[in-house]
Amino acid sequence: MDALDAIQKRVSVQRVGGKAPDRSQRDAIYAAALRVPDHAQLKPWRFLEIEGDGLVSLGELFVEALRANKTESGEEITAREIVRTKAKPLRAPLVIVVIASPKDHPKVPEVEQLLSAGTAAQNILLASHALSVGAMWRTGGVAYDSIVKAGLGLKESEHIVGFIYLGEPEGQLRQTPTVAIEEYFQLWPPQT
Repeated sequence: MDALDAIQKRVSVQRVGGKAPDRSQRDAIYAAALRVPDHAQLKPWRFLEIEGDGLVSLGELFVEALRANKTESGEEITAREIVRTKAKPLRAPLVIVVIASPKDHPKVPEVEQLLSAGTAAQNILLASHALSVGAMWRTGGVAYDSIVKAGLGLKESEHIVGFIYLGEPEGQLRQTPTVAIEEYFQLWPPQT
């Protein structure tokens, strides 16, 4: 698949399952993640691969965060919420946690480094699509939860950019939506 085709036709794959990408697919996907704009070559990102029993542990970590948040707010937690929360990571055979890991630099503000980590996540999606690997970028409250961040070993200065679920696409892929380019790109200053 050529680059423009991969970029213009990529869609989020709602349901993935089957096998995780093999080693050669992962190497290609990960190499793409590392080829993003990176002012001053700081490499302000890192990634966690979670699969197998690690997915079960991630689900338990999500439940721990849910319990803490519900207790703090005085809400009751239901058995259904626990089951659903614990199962979230099991929706894919492989989850990549994309972590922004900003570095102190006099000329590169943190926002640029966060954007670099976000483009690494996007490149994972694009490379996955080009290799016919299903991919879905998820966040939700767990991406910003201090218990989840600590449980995954993040430093206080680090941020979860997203959980990317990878596997074999299941079901029909949705069609690429048509977007009116002129609604988003305008000439400046406006011509009269």
